[in-house]
Amino acid sequence: MPASVSEDYVYLDWAATAPLAEEAARAMEPYQVPGRANLGVGGNANSLHAPGRAAFAALEEARRSIARDLGASRPDEIVFTSGATEADNEALFGIAHAAAAERRRRGAGDFVPHVVTTAVEHDAVLAPAKRLEAQGFRVTRLAPNRQGFIEERALEDVVGPDTVLVSVQAANSEVGSVQPVAELARVAHSAGALFHTDAVQALGKVPIDLGALDVDAASFSAHKVGGPKGVGALYLKARTPYEAYLLGGGQESGRRSGTQNVAGAVGFAAACHAACEMRGLEAARQRALRDRLYAGLAAFDAVEATVHVEAGSEDFLPNIVHVLVGGLESETLILRFDMRGFGVSGGSACSSHSLEPSHVLHALGIDDDRAHGALRISMGRSTTEADVDAFLEAVAGVLDWS
Repeated sequence: MPASVSEDYVYLDWAATAPLAEEAARAMEPYQVPGRANLGVGGNANSLHAPGRAAFAALEEARRSIARDLGASRPDEIVFTSGATEADNEALFGIAHAAAAERRRRGAGDFVPHVVTTAVEHDAVLAPAKRLEAQGFRVTRLAPNRQGFIEERALEDVVGPDTVLVSVQAANSEVGSVQPVAELARVAHSAGALFHTDAVQALGKVPIDLGALDVDAASFSAHKVGGPKGVGALYLKARTPYEAYLLGGGQESGRRSGTQNVAGAVGFAAACHAACEMRGLEAARQRALRDRLYAGLAAFDAVEATVHVEAGSEDFLPNIVHVLVGGLESETLILRFDMRGFGVSGGSACSSHSLEPSHVLHALGIDDDRAHGALRISMGRSTTEADVDAFLEAVAGVLDWS
Protein backbone atom coordinates (compact mmCIF):
# COMPACT_ATOMS: atom_id res chain seq x y z
CA MET A 1 0.00 0.00 0.00
CA PRO A 2 1.49 3.38 -0.98
CA ALA A 3 2.64 5.76 1.74
CA SER A 4 0.08 8.44 2.47
CA VAL A 5 0.74 12.19 2.32
CA SER A 6 -1.49 14.54 4.26
CA GLU A 7 -3.77 16.83 2.28
CA ASP A 8 -2.17 19.93 3.81
CA TYR A 9 1.34 18.91 2.74
CA VAL A 10 2.98 21.78 0.79
CA TYR A 11 4.80 20.48 -2.27
CA LEU A 12 7.70 22.74 -3.24
CA ASP A 13 9.69 20.42 -5.51
CA TRP A 14 8.08 21.13 -8.88
CA ALA A 15 11.47 21.24 -10.64
CA ALA A 16 11.84 17.54 -9.81
CA THR A 17 8.39 16.67 -11.11
CA ALA A 18 5.08 18.44 -11.47
CA PRO A 19 1.93 16.74 -10.18
CA LEU A 20 -0.20 15.33 -12.97
CA ALA A 21 -2.18 18.17 -14.55
CA GLU A 22 -5.95 17.87 -14.84
CA GLU A 23 -5.67 18.45 -18.59
CA ALA A 24 -3.32 15.49 -18.98
CA ALA A 25 -5.45 13.24 -16.76
CA ARG A 26 -8.57 14.02 -18.80
CA ALA A 27 -6.77 13.44 -22.10
CA MET A 28 -5.47 10.04 -20.97
CA GLU A 29 -8.71 8.89 -19.33
CA PRO A 30 -9.96 6.91 -22.35
CA TYR A 31 -6.75 4.87 -22.30
CA GLN A 32 -7.23 3.74 -18.70
CA VAL A 33 -10.37 1.71 -19.39
CA PRO A 34 -9.56 -2.03 -19.43
CA GLY A 35 -10.54 -4.54 -22.08
CA ARG A 36 -12.58 -3.99 -25.21
CA ALA A 37 -13.86 -0.60 -24.08
CA ASN A 38 -10.58 1.09 -25.03
CA LEU A 39 -10.13 -0.53 -28.44
CA GLY A 40 -10.97 2.80 -30.03
CA VAL A 41 -7.72 4.30 -28.73
CA GLY A 42 -5.72 1.51 -27.13
CA GLY A 43 -4.23 -0.26 -30.13
CA ASN A 44 -0.62 -0.40 -31.30
CA ALA A 45 -0.06 2.72 -33.41
CA ASN A 46 1.94 0.66 -35.90
CA SER A 47 -0.86 -1.85 -36.65
CA LEU A 48 -3.00 -1.62 -39.78
CA HIS A 49 -6.34 -2.63 -38.25
CA ALA A 50 -8.94 -0.17 -36.92
CA PRO A 51 -7.66 -0.01 -33.30
CA GLY A 52 -4.13 0.54 -34.63
CA ARG A 53 -5.27 3.30 -36.98
CA ALA A 54 -7.12 4.99 -34.12
CA ALA A 55 -4.03 4.87 -31.95
CA PHE A 56 -1.91 6.20 -34.82
CA ALA A 57 -4.34 9.09 -35.36
CA ALA A 58 -4.16 10.00 -31.66
CA LEU A 59 -0.35 9.82 -31.70
CA GLU A 60 -0.09 12.06 -34.75
CA GLU A 61 -2.52 14.61 -33.32
CA ALA A 62 -0.37 14.74 -30.18
CA ARG A 63 2.69 15.27 -32.37
CA ARG A 64 0.98 18.10 -34.27
CA SER A 65 -0.15 19.74 -31.03
CA ILE A 66 3.34 19.71 -29.50
CA ALA A 67 4.90 20.95 -32.74
CA ARG A 68 2.49 23.91 -32.81
CA ASP A 69 3.06 24.79 -29.17
CA LEU A 70 6.85 24.64 -29.49
CA GLY A 71 7.11 26.46 -32.80
CA ALA A 72 8.44 23.53 -34.83
CA SER A 73 7.94 24.01 -38.55
CA ARG A 74 6.78 20.42 -39.14
CA PRO A 75 5.11 17.81 -36.91
CA ASP A 76 7.57 15.14 -38.01
CA GLU A 77 10.34 17.14 -36.33
CA ILE A 78 8.95 15.87 -33.00
CA VAL A 79 10.26 12.42 -32.05
CA PHE A 80 8.61 10.78 -29.04
CA THR A 81 10.96 9.23 -26.48
CA SER A 82 10.75 7.70 -23.01
CA GLY A 83 11.80 11.02 -21.48
CA ALA A 84 14.41 13.75 -21.58
CA THR A 85 17.28 11.49 -20.53
CA GLU A 86 16.76 9.40 -23.65
CA ALA A 87 16.25 12.52 -25.77
CA ASP A 88 19.53 14.02 -24.51
CA ASN A 89 21.38 10.76 -25.18
CA GLU A 90 19.88 10.53 -28.65
CA ALA A 91 20.86 14.11 -29.44
CA LEU A 92 24.45 13.80 -28.23
CA PHE A 93 25.19 10.40 -29.79
CA GLY A 94 22.91 10.58 -32.81
CA ILE A 95 23.90 14.06 -33.98
CA ALA A 96 27.60 14.02 -33.03
CA HIS A 97 28.31 10.74 -34.82
CA ALA A 98 26.23 11.65 -37.88
CA ALA A 99 27.75 15.12 -38.18
CA ALA A 100 31.27 13.74 -37.83
CA ALA A 101 30.58 11.10 -40.48
CA GLU A 102 29.18 13.76 -42.82
CA ARG A 103 32.30 15.90 -42.39
CA ARG A 104 34.49 12.92 -43.25
CA ARG A 105 32.42 12.18 -46.36
CA ARG A 106 33.05 15.76 -47.45
CA GLY A 107 36.78 15.20 -47.24
CA ALA A 108 37.65 16.27 -43.70
CA GLY A 109 39.92 13.24 -43.43
CA ASP A 110 41.19 12.14 -40.05
CA PHE A 111 40.04 15.19 -38.12
CA VAL A 112 39.13 14.79 -34.44
CA PRO A 113 35.48 15.83 -34.08
CA HIS A 114 34.87 18.39 -31.37
CA VAL A 115 31.81 18.69 -29.09
CA VAL A 116 31.17 21.65 -26.80
CA THR A 117 28.91 21.55 -23.77
CA THR A 118 28.93 23.20 -20.35
CA ALA A 119 29.95 22.29 -16.82
CA VAL A 120 26.42 22.96 -15.53
CA GLU A 121 24.46 20.59 -17.78
CA HIS A 122 22.26 17.82 -16.47
CA ASP A 123 24.02 14.47 -16.16
CA ALA A 124 21.91 13.23 -19.08
CA VAL A 125 24.13 15.46 -21.25
CA LEU A 126 27.38 15.24 -19.31
CA ALA A 127 27.47 11.43 -19.20
CA PRO A 128 27.00 11.01 -23.00
CA ALA A 129 29.64 13.72 -23.51
CA LYS A 130 32.05 11.68 -21.42
CA ARG A 131 31.22 8.58 -23.47
CA LEU A 132 31.84 10.53 -26.69
CA GLU A 133 35.24 11.48 -25.31
CA ALA A 134 36.02 7.79 -24.80
CA GLN A 135 34.93 7.18 -28.39
CA GLY A 136 37.53 9.61 -29.75
CA PHE A 137 35.72 12.95 -29.72
CA ARG A 138 37.33 16.00 -28.18
CA VAL A 139 34.97 17.54 -25.63
CA THR A 140 35.08 21.05 -24.17
CA ARG A 141 33.02 21.83 -21.07
CA LEU A 142 32.46 25.58 -20.76
CA ALA A 143 32.48 27.12 -17.30
CA PRO A 144 29.64 29.53 -16.46
CA ASN A 145 30.11 32.91 -14.84
CA ARG A 146 29.32 33.25 -11.13
CA GLN A 147 25.61 33.73 -11.90
CA GLY A 148 25.42 30.51 -13.89
CA PHE A 149 25.36 31.98 -17.39
CA ILE A 150 27.33 30.84 -20.42
CA GLU A 151 28.65 33.90 -22.20
CA GLU A 152 28.81 34.19 -25.98
CA ARG A 153 32.48 35.12 -26.01
CA ALA A 154 33.32 31.96 -24.04
CA LEU A 155 31.72 29.86 -26.77
CA GLU A 156 33.34 31.94 -29.52
CA ASP A 157 36.74 31.22 -27.98
CA VAL A 158 36.40 27.42 -28.25
CA VAL A 159 34.39 26.63 -31.40
CA GLY A 160 36.32 25.97 -34.56
CA PRO A 161 36.28 24.13 -37.87
CA ASP A 162 36.32 20.73 -36.13
CA THR A 163 33.33 21.50 -33.88
CA VAL A 164 30.38 19.33 -34.90
CA LEU A 165 27.94 19.90 -32.02
CA VAL A 166 27.29 22.40 -29.23
CA SER A 167 24.88 21.45 -26.43
CA VAL A 168 23.80 24.12 -23.93
CA GLN A 169 20.78 23.83 -21.64
CA ALA A 170 18.01 26.40 -21.96
CA ALA A 171 17.69 26.83 -18.19
CA ASN A 172 19.51 25.36 -15.22
CA SER A 173 17.49 23.02 -13.02
CA GLU A 174 19.27 24.00 -9.81
CA VAL A 175 19.89 27.75 -9.73
CA GLY A 176 17.50 28.69 -12.56
CA SER A 177 19.83 30.61 -14.89
CA VAL A 178 18.15 31.08 -18.29
CA GLN A 179 20.75 30.81 -21.03
CA PRO A 180 20.88 33.03 -24.17
CA VAL A 181 20.10 30.08 -26.42
CA ALA A 182 19.44 31.99 -29.65
CA GLU A 183 22.70 33.92 -29.34
CA LEU A 184 24.71 30.79 -28.52
CA ALA A 185 23.11 28.93 -31.42
CA ARG A 186 24.21 31.72 -33.76
CA VAL A 187 27.79 31.38 -32.53
CA ALA A 188 27.68 27.60 -33.10
CA HIS A 189 26.20 27.95 -36.58
CA SER A 190 28.74 30.60 -37.57
CA ALA A 191 31.43 27.97 -36.91
CA GLY A 192 29.55 25.36 -38.92
CA ALA A 193 28.44 23.39 -35.84
CA LEU A 194 24.98 22.08 -34.95
CA PHE A 195 23.24 23.20 -31.77
CA HIS A 196 21.22 21.20 -29.22
CA THR A 197 19.51 22.48 -26.09
CA ASP A 198 18.14 20.58 -23.12
CA ALA A 199 14.94 22.61 -22.69
CA VAL A 200 13.37 20.47 -19.98
CA GLN A 201 13.19 23.08 -17.22
CA ALA A 202 12.44 25.96 -19.60
CA LEU A 203 9.25 24.50 -21.07
CA GLY A 204 6.22 26.31 -19.69
CA LYS A 205 8.40 28.80 -17.78
CA VAL A 206 10.03 30.88 -20.51
CA PRO A 207 9.01 31.48 -24.15
CA ILE A 208 10.03 28.63 -26.45
CA ASP A 209 9.79 29.11 -30.19
CA LEU A 210 12.08 26.57 -31.79
CA GLY A 211 12.03 28.37 -35.11
CA ALA A 212 13.02 31.70 -33.58
CA LEU A 213 15.70 30.08 -31.40
CA ASP A 214 17.09 28.41 -34.54
CA VAL A 215 18.30 25.31 -32.71
CA ASP A 216 18.86 22.03 -34.52
CA ALA A 217 17.66 19.82 -31.67
CA ALA A 218 15.97 20.18 -28.29
CA SER A 219 14.96 17.81 -25.50
CA PHE A 220 11.72 17.86 -23.50
CA SER A 221 10.07 15.86 -20.74
CA ALA A 222 6.34 15.52 -20.08
CA HIS A 223 6.41 15.20 -16.31
CA LYS A 224 8.08 18.58 -15.79
CA VAL A 225 4.93 20.31 -17.08
CA GLY A 226 2.30 18.06 -15.52
CA GLY A 227 2.31 15.28 -18.08
CA PRO A 228 2.88 11.61 -17.25
CA LYS A 229 6.28 10.21 -16.41
CA GLY A 230 8.01 8.00 -18.95
CA VAL A 231 7.44 10.10 -22.05
CA GLY A 232 9.35 12.97 -23.63
CA ALA A 233 10.36 14.31 -26.99
CA LEU A 234 13.39 15.12 -29.09
CA TYR A 235 12.94 17.95 -31.55
CA LEU A 236 15.06 17.27 -34.64
CA LYS A 237 15.01 20.08 -37.17
CA ALA A 238 14.43 18.80 -40.69
CA ARG A 239 17.61 17.65 -42.44
CA THR A 240 19.65 17.63 -39.23
CA PRO A 241 22.27 14.84 -39.53
CA TYR A 242 21.23 12.04 -37.21
CA GLU A 243 22.05 8.38 -36.63
CA ALA A 244 19.34 6.47 -34.78
CA TYR A 245 20.37 5.58 -31.25
CA LEU A 246 17.66 2.97 -30.53
CA LEU A 247 17.37 0.36 -33.25
CA GLY A 248 14.70 -2.24 -33.87
CA GLY A 249 11.28 -1.78 -35.38
CA GLY A 250 11.96 1.54 -37.10
CA GLN A 251 9.19 3.50 -35.40
CA GLU A 252 9.21 7.32 -35.35
CA SER A 253 10.28 7.36 -39.01
CA GLY A 254 13.30 5.24 -38.15
CA ARG A 255 14.67 7.71 -35.63
CA ARG A 256 13.58 5.92 -32.44
CA SER A 257 12.55 2.28 -32.45
CA GLY A 258 10.07 0.93 -29.93
CA THR A 259 6.29 0.81 -29.68
CA GLN A 260 5.11 4.32 -28.92
CA ASN A 261 3.43 5.23 -25.63
CA VAL A 262 0.28 6.66 -27.19
CA ALA A 263 -1.47 7.47 -23.91
CA GLY A 264 1.69 9.15 -22.65
CA ALA A 265 2.08 11.19 -25.82
CA VAL A 266 -1.55 12.32 -25.60
CA GLY A 267 -1.09 13.33 -21.96
CA PHE A 268 2.15 15.11 -22.81
CA ALA A 269 0.46 17.10 -25.56
CA ALA A 270 -2.38 18.17 -23.27
CA ALA A 271 -0.02 19.19 -20.46
CA CYS A 272 2.32 20.99 -22.87
CA HIS A 273 -0.56 22.95 -24.41
CA ALA A 274 -1.91 23.98 -21.01
CA ALA A 275 1.56 25.01 -19.80
CA CYS A 276 2.23 27.07 -22.91
CA GLU A 277 -1.21 28.72 -22.82
CA MET A 278 -0.80 29.74 -19.17
CA ARG A 279 2.88 30.53 -19.34
CA GLY A 280 2.66 34.32 -19.39
CA LEU A 281 0.31 34.68 -16.44
CA GLU A 282 1.83 31.82 -14.48
CA ALA A 283 5.38 33.06 -15.00
CA ALA A 284 4.46 36.49 -13.66
CA ARG A 285 2.61 34.99 -10.68
CA GLN A 286 5.38 32.55 -9.81
CA ARG A 287 8.04 35.24 -10.28
CA ALA A 288 6.31 37.26 -7.57
CA LEU A 289 6.33 34.19 -5.30
CA ARG A 290 10.01 33.61 -6.06
CA ASP A 291 10.86 37.21 -5.14
CA ARG A 292 8.76 37.01 -1.98
CA LEU A 293 10.57 33.84 -0.94
CA TYR A 294 14.06 35.24 -1.61
CA ALA A 295 13.18 38.38 0.36
CA GLY A 296 11.89 36.33 3.30
CA LEU A 297 14.90 34.02 3.36
CA ALA A 298 17.27 37.00 3.38
CA ALA A 299 16.17 37.68 6.98
CA PHE A 300 17.98 34.54 8.19
CA ASP A 301 21.71 34.96 8.82
CA ALA A 302 22.42 31.30 8.10
CA VAL A 303 20.81 31.48 4.65
CA GLU A 304 22.70 32.76 1.62
CA ALA A 305 21.27 33.12 -1.88
CA THR A 306 23.33 30.96 -4.24
CA VAL A 307 22.99 33.44 -7.11
CA HIS A 308 21.87 37.07 -7.07
CA VAL A 309 18.36 37.32 -8.49
CA GLU A 310 16.98 40.85 -8.86
CA ALA A 311 13.29 41.22 -8.08
CA GLY A 312 11.32 40.76 -11.29
CA SER A 313 14.31 39.37 -13.17
CA GLU A 314 13.51 37.26 -16.22
CA ASP A 315 17.11 36.07 -16.48
CA PHE A 316 16.24 33.31 -14.00
CA LEU A 317 13.37 30.83 -14.00
CA PRO A 318 10.31 32.25 -12.25
CA ASN A 319 9.72 29.20 -10.09
CA ILE A 320 13.13 28.29 -8.58
CA VAL A 321 14.76 29.60 -5.41
CA HIS A 322 18.19 28.22 -4.51
CA VAL A 323 20.02 28.98 -1.28
CA LEU A 324 22.93 27.72 0.81
CA VAL A 325 22.27 27.07 4.50
CA GLY A 326 25.24 27.29 6.80
CA GLY A 327 25.84 24.56 9.38
CA LEU A 328 23.35 22.04 7.96
CA GLU A 329 23.50 19.51 5.14
CA SER A 330 20.92 19.21 2.38
CA GLU A 331 19.69 15.80 3.52
CA THR A 332 19.06 17.10 7.03
CA LEU A 333 17.22 20.15 5.74
CA ILE A 334 15.03 18.09 3.41
CA LEU A 335 14.02 15.68 6.17
CA ARG A 336 13.35 18.45 8.70
CA PHE A 337 11.12 20.31 6.26
CA ASP A 338 9.42 17.06 5.30
CA MET A 339 8.55 16.41 8.95
CA ARG A 340 6.94 19.85 9.04
CA GLY A 341 4.91 19.15 5.89
CA PHE A 342 7.03 20.76 3.16
CA GLY A 343 8.58 18.97 0.20
CA VAL A 344 11.83 20.58 -0.97
CA SER A 345 15.10 19.31 -2.45
CA GLY A 346 18.82 19.88 -2.47
CA GLY A 347 19.09 20.10 -6.25
CA SER A 348 18.50 17.86 -9.25
CA ALA A 349 16.27 14.91 -8.34
CA CYS A 350 18.37 12.65 -10.57
CA SER A 351 21.34 13.05 -8.21
CA SER A 352 19.42 13.43 -4.94
CA HIS A 353 20.83 10.20 -3.48
CA SER A 354 24.42 11.29 -4.01
CA LEU A 355 26.36 12.58 -1.01
CA GLU A 356 28.66 14.58 -3.27
CA PRO A 357 28.04 18.33 -3.65
CA SER A 358 26.40 19.36 -6.90
CA HIS A 359 28.65 19.72 -9.94
CA VAL A 360 26.64 22.84 -10.78
CA LEU A 361 27.65 24.51 -7.53
CA HIS A 362 31.27 23.45 -8.05
CA ALA A 363 31.16 25.09 -11.48
CA LEU A 364 29.91 28.31 -9.85
CA GLY A 365 32.96 28.30 -7.59
CA ILE A 366 31.15 27.31 -4.40
CA ASP A 367 33.28 25.28 -2.00
CA ASP A 368 32.21 21.90 -0.63
CA ASP A 369 31.32 23.14 2.86
CA ARG A 370 28.81 25.66 1.54
CA ALA A 371 27.59 23.41 -1.26
CA HIS A 372 26.67 20.66 1.23
CA GLY A 373 23.97 22.99 2.59
CA ALA A 374 22.23 23.52 -0.75
CA LEU A 375 18.45 23.88 -0.71
CA ARG A 376 16.19 24.24 -3.76
CA ILE A 377 12.58 25.38 -3.41
CA SER A 378 10.58 25.18 -6.63
CA MET A 379 6.99 26.18 -7.27
CA GLY A 380 4.20 25.50 -9.74
CA ARG A 381 0.58 26.06 -10.73
CA SER A 382 -0.93 25.32 -7.34
CA THR A 383 1.64 27.14 -5.18
CA THR A 384 0.15 30.09 -3.31
CA GLU A 385 1.36 33.06 -1.26
CA ALA A 386 0.08 31.23 1.79
CA ASP A 387 2.33 28.27 0.94
CA VAL A 388 5.36 30.55 0.66
CA ASP A 389 4.55 32.32 3.92
CA ALA A 390 3.99 29.03 5.73
CA PHE A 391 7.35 27.78 4.46
CA LEU A 392 9.09 30.92 5.69
CA GLU A 393 7.50 30.43 9.11
CA ALA A 394 8.87 26.88 9.17
CA VAL A 395 12.42 27.97 8.37
CA ALA A 396 13.10 29.29 11.87
CA GLY A 397 12.08 25.99 13.42
CA VAL A 398 14.21 24.00 11.01
CA LEU A 399 17.27 26.15 11.68
CA ASP A 400 16.77 26.14 15.47
CA TRP A 401 16.12 22.39 15.70
CA SER A 402 17.31 20.91 19.00
